[in-house]
Parts: sequence; C-alpha cells; structure tokens
Amino acid sequence: MDLKELKNLNNGELTQREQFLKKELFDMRQKGRMGQVEKPARFSTLKTEVAQILTILNERKKSNGKKT
Repeated sequence: MDLKELKNLNNGELTQREQFLKKELFDMRQKGRMGQVEKPARFSTLKTEVAQILTILNERKKSNGKKT
C-alpha cells in the first residue's frame, strides 16, 4: 500500500494492518534462519510500511491531543 492509501484508513484498520505486517515479518525472519526466503527485498518493504503506519498513528494522536 502506498502512503495515500494508508492515510485514508481509520485507526483500527491501521492497527490491524500493522499487526498483520509484523506477523508476516516475523514469519519471514523464521524462514530466513532456515534459508527459505524467496524475496529478501520484502523485508525492507515490510519495515517501511510498518514505520509509515506508526508515523500516521502518532501524528493522529498528537493532532487529537492539541484539539482537546
């Protein structure tokens, strides 16, 4: 997903996506220890997307905190 699509998701969907990506990253690490990773470049993609999700969630928390 690109950044624009991520920003259109609500907080619940973002959290759910984050958990899914972290599980996928964990599974890939396990396969990597056995030498069975098909697409090693996917590690970077997953980490980037998780970081983007966390950034969006933190920005939303800060903006909600300033309004109240």
